[in-house]
Amino acid sequence: MSTLMVIYSILAIGLALSLVKSRKKTLMAFKVAGKAALKLAPSLIAIIGLVGLILGFLPPETISRLVGNEAGYTATLVAALIGAVTMIPSLIAFPLAGSLIRSGATVMTASAFITTLVMVGMVTAPMEAKILGRRFTLLRNGFGFISALMIAAIMGVIL
Repeated sequence: MSTLMVIYSILAIGLALSLVKSRKKTLMAFKVAGKAALKLAPSLIAIIGLVGLILGFLPPETISRLVGNEAGYTATLVAALIGAVTMIPSLIAFPLAGSLIRSGATVMTASAFITTLVMVGMVTAPMEAKILGRRFTLLRNGFGFISALMIAAIMGVIL
């Protein structure tokens, strides 16, 4: 609870400083953020609903069996592959990973999912290949995937 208070205090101080420096720019930033939030809201609600349904229908024992210690490294590899091919905002991915961990998933599996989600972009690869070249895209995504697995393994050991 104290961490949350510190974060909100810093936020309030930053907002106050921004208002003092330029009230007009601060209000404009709020308008831009509000429009972005409204644009993003339907997909966020859909993803949160889907995650809620999955967590509601699957008992923690099943989740633990599929992505917990029992599943071993296979679950981590599958989570990494899912993270590599999906495009979910980090705003949703982190709470999703937290929910999975609370339901019995390993930290290593959740880390693999989130890290590949951020570092590997299979959905955007065609556009990236057109702009930056096929070789660069393949190398970046390949190294990103391998790095994500290494990060997941380290997280599994540390946490």
